[in-house]
Amino acid sequence: MKKLLARFIHETEGQDLIEYALLAAIIALGVTAAMGGVRSALSGQFTAISTSVATGS
Repeated sequence: MKKLLARFIHETEGQDLIEYALLAAIIALGVTAAMGGVRSALSGQFTAISTSVATGS
């Protein structure tokens, strides 16, 4: 059991894959957070267009 644990700790074979997965997760979180602001701005624009069309001006 000790040999298995020691081998697990010293192996670096999957390290690159884990780093890329973490990087992708961080980018996805950033994009998700940015989309909140875009959603608000876009909703405001559509509301302004809808009001303008409804009033006929």
